Amino acid sequence: MTTPTSSHRRRTRGAGRPSGEDRDLREALLDAAIQRFVRVGIGATSLRSIADEAGVTPAMLHYYFGDKERLVQALIGERLAPALTQVQERMQAAGDDPAKLIECFVRGIGEVIRTHPWLPPLWVREVLCEGGALRQLLFHEVAPKLPRMLAERLTEAQKAGRLPAHLDPRMVVVSLVGLTLFPAAGAPIWQQVFDMEASATDAMTEHALSLLSQGLQMDLGGGA
Repeated sequence: MTTPTSSHRRRTRGAGRPSGEDRDLREALLDAAIQRFVRVGIGATSLRSIADEAGVTPAMLHYYFGDKERLVQALIGERLAPALTQVQERMQAAGDDPAKLIECFVRGIGEVIRTHPWLPPLWVREVLCEGGALRQLLFHEVAPKLPRMLAERLTEAQKAGRLPAHLDPRMVVVSLVGLTLFPAAGAPIWQQVFDMEASATDAMTEHALSLLSQGLQMDLGGGA
């Protein structure tokens, strides 16, 4: 872990993000905070515990982030939002084909999980669970954009006859989330139960796409 210098402690942080060595340290501090959030939750994490994990003083965290609220905002604004924006941009470029839209979503979320493996467990702890610290922030600022856009595009495709009429586009989106984020969040369990490899994100993505495109090819009473 990089050790902050006395010059870091003396000077006052200027406007904008730091660069060079400062930026590297800031990223390392954000990484340490994320790992702590995943293990014990945002509410139970203090700046001191993050500082201890990162090997710095609480004053150093304050220098870069101000307080915990701003640190959480940095997590959303600098890590999560850009990743989800990339998925959204890929979907916007997919055209009107619902199959391409769905594939872009599944592959995009798979890439987000691969590069941000902390997201699924943090999503379960801080978004799905009642009282989660990120639920309102994500609900109002980040999360609605992607699923709502996908549901709207699928609705348009359905009106044009490119998606089966008996499907509810909103529930299609719910199912897609269930086939991507949930398996990743439960990965430690499935890896132990089925002796699966720890890095199986790509395999889960391909499985989800295969299941969506070909189905189980079984009569499960869907027409009842």
